[in-house]
Amino acid sequence: MKGLKKLALATAVAAAPFAANADLKALDDSAMGNVTGQAGVTIELETRVSIGEFTYTDEGTFAVSDIEIGGANASGLIATDPNTGDPVAVPGLATQSNLLDDLKIDIDVAADGDAVIHVGSNTGAPIDWGMQVGEMSLRDNVDASSATENTTLISGMKAWGLLGALDIRVDTTDVAAGPNTGTLNLDAAFTVEQMDFEVDFLAVGITGLSIKGANAGGQTYTDAEISALLNDPNGEDPVLEGTLAALASGNNGANKSFAVARLDIYKGDNLDGTRSDVLRVDVDDVLMDVNIQETRIGGTNIGTIGIDNLHISDTTLAVYGK
Repeated sequence: MKGLKKLALATAVAAAPFAANADLKALDDSAMGNVTGQAGVTIELETRVSIGEFTYTDEGTFAVSDIEIGGANASGLIATDPNTGDPVAVPGLATQSNLLDDLKIDIDVAADGDAVIHVGSNTGAPIDWGMQVGEMSLRDNVDASSATENTTLISGMKAWGLLGALDIRVDTTDVAAGPNTGTLNLDAAFTVEQMDFEVDFLAVGITGLSIKGANAGGQTYTDAEISALLNDPNGEDPVLEGTLAALASGNNGANKSFAVARLDIYKGDNLDGTRSDVLRVDVDDVLMDVNIQETRIGGTNIGTIGIDNLHISDTTLAVYGK
């Protein structure tokens, strides 16, 4: 991925509280403007979103119902004080509430035309998020009064976690599909602290699923090993590389190891070259630990499940309609 001065600086500002030993110094907006020529735009946001139902319909319908998105408290998983009924404070959360807040979005258009977006926090602490989904189901398209082939896939999904970093760039450099193409580059560091759900049609229940960084437990990597795993051979942005490595290793101000995902999305040919203008997704890196505290089959807990140091790389997908 091609590096940009502004992206490097914006990432350094947001990640300074995390990358304790990276000796990063926060710059104010005017100082950044002196370096790049423009200060860009900053949007501060706090929100909570409710969606009654999302549907995708082909011959049948896939439906997701009763969606709630907000802060950690909106997940319904945070323990409550027995005396007050209020959610208890979780250490490390700067602005714990039902709102998705403490969120700052820096937007810039670089000299080469690339759109650069950095999502960070005002306080420098990780951004807490929470969500609930009532049900995911498959439905036939027969009139509801006589429909017989409806299946509940997942119900009672609740989750909360942390966002350590999110960088988005629309790179205007042409790709193989030809002129006026480009690439959407996504780099994220995050955790899922807890997720619970039921897989109804299989009689499977999951409690305490977590997705964290590779150094969150079990076998761990050295800082050098993390940097080597996440190294982008085409990258020109050492600050972004270093920030992601610090967040993944746990060697940061939050003392937490974050899962990392790096994706490139663009228009191109399918894998055997027989179709053009399909959606291509390149998975540069996904690095994480996955653990499940309780797995129930037929109502009986069969034990815990752990996946340590999962690393997905050099993976390419092509997506298109039939």
